[in-house]
Amino acid sequence: MSEHTETGLRGMRGAALVDALERLQPADLGPATLDVNELAGAIDPRDLGKDDFRRLLAALLRLSERAPELDLSKVDPEHFATLVSRASKTQLERVVAEKPLRTRVLGEIFGRMSAHLKKDRSRGLRAVIHWRLSGGDGDGGYDRYETVIDDGECTVNREMTERARVTITIAPADFFKLITHQATPAVLFVTGKIKIKGDLAFAAGLIGFFDLPKP
Repeated sequence: MSEHTETGLRGMRGAALVDALERLQPADLGPATLDVNELAGAIDPRDLGKDDFRRLLAALLRLSERAPELDLSKVDPEHFATLVSRASKTQLERVVAEKPLRTRVLGEIFGRMSAHLKKDRSRGLRAVIHWRLSGGDGDGGYDRYETVIDDGECTVNREMTERARVTITIAPADFFKLITHQATPAVLFVTGKIKIKGDLAFAAGLIGFFDLPKP
């Protein structure tokens, strides 16, 4: 990436930065000079249009094929949580409506679960959680993830390998709000935005087993 391009991008914020990233071609990228967390810090979804958050993530996904330092996995948990928590429901729905982005963002969230598990609190616990996220292309129109907490460790599978202690059905946009402390399981449950099958008491306290970043 040329010094001129780097300096220009660093001086941009909001929708102007999204526009510039969208126009940028992977062939223009050189040695790693940009920090994806700098880019994330220059964006506030509340100042963006309905489709701009999707455009931002799509641009980063495209550019990361040539510049791995721009991959979503490089975004710090706090920056990631801030971006998601400040995005509107419409913005989040636009993201998950695009299959590559949906797969990438959900994969990123579930992939980080092991790092956020509170090992001391989950020591001695064995529990299997099945997640069903609506709007997917799996059986019944759901994307499915299996979270296995086992004595302070957490693994995530795309195949349902074990009997679940609890099965949670939720829309992706509400799931994002849940994991960024913008909504509680109790509120989502009474408003019909989350469906729980199995151990209700365990499901109510499930988020407490994870040290999730706060925006």
